[in-house]
Amino acid sequence: MAGLTRGYLIRRLGLYLFTIWLSATLIFIIPRLVPGDPISAMVTRLSSEEGFVPGGARIIAAWKARFGLDAPLPVQYVHYLGNVSTFNFGYSLSQFPTTVGQMIAQAIPWTIALLTLATLISFLLGTMIGALLGWRRTPGLLRLFLPVTMTFTSIPFYILGIMLIFIFAFDLKWFPISGGVDVGIPGGLNWQFIGSVVQHGTLPAFSIVVASMGFWALGMRGMMITVEGEDYLILARAKGLSPVRVLLRYAIRNAILPQVTALALGLGSIVGGSVLVEYIFGYPGVGYLLYQGIINSDYTLIEGIVFILIVTTATAVLLIDLLYPLLDPRIALERR
Repeated sequence: MAGLTRGYLIRRLGLYLFTIWLSATLIFIIPRLVPGDPISAMVTRLSSEEGFVPGGARIIAAWKARFGLDAPLPVQYVHYLGNVSTFNFGYSLSQFPTTVGQMIAQAIPWTIALLTLATLISFLLGTMIGALLGWRRTPGLLRLFLPVTMTFTSIPFYILGIMLIFIFAFDLKWFPISGGVDVGIPGGLNWQFIGSVVQHGTLPAFSIVVASMGFWALGMRGMMITVEGEDYLILARAKGLSPVRVLLRYAIRNAILPQVTALALGLGSIVGGSVLVEYIFGYPGVGYLLYQGIINSDYTLIEGIVFILIVTTATAVLLIDLLYPLLDPRIALERR
């Protein structure tokens, strides 16, 4: 890892911390630009359900004081930075006394399990399809078949999800319509629970894989075309190496760098969930939790989820910057 000096590390860490601070500041400001506040919205919902809430004004004032929403914005901001720096996001404004940390802890395993598997499958399939499409020695019959796998790329996740629910859940009844596990099944590492989780996650994962692998394929195909005429490929063929070895060892290895960067960013943003997919399938992940926080104007819940998303994405970018030289020795992180 030549070129990875202390100065470079300090600058990268400084940029990493600045990115997190700036993003955290934005997610503090943006929800507060929306008219109204979550406490008044909560009391309004109670009034619509119950018909009348006695002492509504006093309840709003007391709850604003309880959550610190009656303080000036600079004071709220200082408290907010102190809390998020320790990942203490406080109580949920819409589901008090549940804390934001508890809600995220319950939802994040579902999202990580679903999106990690779907993203990796989509990456592997799409990258291999793109590599074969861009490789001149790919058999002609395979070249005709591979583009068919990308026909669903133009269909958005949510449209494809609705189609899958209608065909496989409503019509054929092969899979459940919504949820993450059947009601009444105890959690734990037992086959009944695992089987139910897999059954509920198949359609959401399939919709993500089918709709996204075409983007990986197109990106990889473009990179394969750019490396096709490089000297190291000509030399590898001249040495008499097998076509498979030339493809895997020389062409794909050098063309895959942008794909790895995109994969790192994708994996870093997984904790934010896929809002539309999780909402359509009623999947109990972070994306669906974020949707609930937005419709309920739950500042603390929105801030907690988005802050974790920012930290994981920024960390993924930092790690890929430091790991790039391991993938391609030609990369020098600093001028000598």
